[in-house]
Parts: sequence; C-alpha cells; structure tokens
Amino acid sequence: MTLRSVILGTGSALPRRRMTNAELATMVDTSDEWIVGRTGIRERYIAGEGETTATLATDAARRALDMAGLAASEIDLIILATATPDQTFPASATIVQAALGIDDCIAFDVAAVCSGFLYGVTVADNMLRGGAAKTALVIGAETFSRILDWEDRTTCVLFGDGAGAIVLRAEESDQASGRGILASRLHADGRYNNLLNVDGGPSTTGTVGKVRMKGQDVFRHAVVNLAAVMGEVLEASGIASDDVDWVVPHQANARILDATARKLGLAPERVVVTVDRHANTSAASVPLALDTAVRDGRIQPGHIVILEAMGGGFTWGASILRY
Repeated sequence: MTLRSVILGTGSALPRRRMTNAELATMVDTSDEWIVGRTGIRERYIAGEGETTATLATDAARRALDMAGLAASEIDLIILATATPDQTFPASATIVQAALGIDDCIAFDVAAVCSGFLYGVTVADNMLRGGAAKTALVIGAETFSRILDWEDRTTCVLFGDGAGAIVLRAEESDQASGRGILASRLHADGRYNNLLNVDGGPSTTGTVGKVRMKGQDVFRHAVVNLAAVMGEVLEASGIASDDVDWVVPHQANARILDATARKLGLAPERVVVTVDRHANTSAASVPLALDTAVRDGRIQPGHIVILEAMGGGFTWGASILRY
C-alpha cells in the first residue's frame, strides 16, 4: 500500500452573464465566423457586479465539498490558483477560507497563470503525502475579463471567467490499481515573458495592466511543451498512452487541443473539450473541464486521466491520475 492524493469531489462555478460571439461582435471588430474558425470559442461567461475571483472560487469549492460529502471544517489546506486575485494581498484563498467558515487551516494562492491549477495540484499532492495536511481544496479561479483590453480583438475574444475546484484527501491506496495522483511534472521558462503577459503590476507601473499576447508564438511553444510534459508523466507512471481514458487539457483554443492530441497520438474523442462554452478561463479551465466531464458521466471511477496546461511565463505541467 502507498499514500496517494485521491479526488473525492469536483465542483465549478460560472458568472451569471453569458456573452456570445455575436454580442462581442457589437463591441469590437470581429465576427462569430472569425472567432470560431480560429479558436473554436462560441461563448464565454463574464463576471458582473458582486462576482469576484473569490466568490466564484467559494461557489466551486462548496460544490466540490457537496460531491465529496464533506463538511468545510474537514479541510486543512486551501490552495487557490489565480492570476486575478481579489486584492494584491491578502491571498484570495484566505477569503475563501473565511467564506466557508473555516477558522484555521493552511491557505495560500499560487500564481502560474494558466498552469496554476496544475501547480496547485502538485503542491497539494506533495503536502498531503508528506503529512502537512490530510484534506485539501485545490481551486482554479479567474476573472480575466477585468484585465482584458476590450479594444484588442486578438485577446479579448479568447478569455472568460469562472472557477473549478477539487477535494483531495490522502488515502492508503494499492500501488498497482489504486485511485489517486500517480505522477506530476512542472516546468517554467521565464525567457518567454514577452510572448504572453500583463503589461503592468504593483512593483513596476502601480497599475494592474492588460493582457498582451503574441498568439502564433505561444501556439508553437504550447504544442511542443504540452506533448512533451504529457510524455513525461506517462513515462513516470509506467502507463501507455493507449491506456489513457481521458485527457483534460487547458482550454486555450481548439487548434492547440487538436494539435497536441495528434502529436501524442491520442484519439480526439478522448480529449475533454469545453473551450466552445467557456473560452480560456486560465487557471480555472482544467478544473472546469474536469468537473464537466465528471458530472456528465464521461469520467468514471478507475479511469486514467491526464490533466495538462501551459500559460504565461512560460509555465507548463501535467498530472496523471486514476480517478
């Protein structure tokens, strides 16, 4: 037997406002045909008054706890992955902690942009297996709409808001067939900062700034890096790609999803795709897609699942698990 971090529940939350491509086309020089053809995105959700990264994260966390059948008081670790926190400090994870009524637990944010959830999962897995905590909430939540330049059609059409969460618990598991996280790998390469970033910050401009991206350059790096890191977790876990039931990727755009699957020889029908409904929700995209596939019955207990993402920095990573 070995100690593994097992997913007990998943949850997600979306803002009330749904924005279609047709509505977006009234705001910026674009069209539904242009957006769908280049990204696969048809709609996204945009946070409104009273909706923040922390409120969405809290709603997703409550749904994950409900599925797990756990009380919030049983959580002793909260990791919130986000690039759009409610405040510069304190961490938005502590806002979620208070909203859930948890008096004391470990709570902190992780900043790795679109890879943030994978970073959070890997940190939580190590802390749980190391004994620092027993039960964790790992959340990805974003309100990217608030750092978009709504006059830049190359970026504003790509992103949306939302949150996703999982409950992880350290449990004794059979080495060969037991549930839990089997392997994770993380990477970063800061030389490519200028290809995807926000042009501002407290230490430089004193302002939040807006998202800037060189899309074609990001695309090329994403396909290579994501295929490579998925190969790494397959090798580390001793699992063949043919034995993978589902890949739950970062929902950047449909072309990256297709190209990555082809590069690794994965059948398209084994890739969970929600980018058409949610757009790119950064750190929220992987847990949002995971919750969607769990709740609609595609992902079943015992299935082998790969989670993967790449984001600004660049940062990228993957985890393989038996659900």
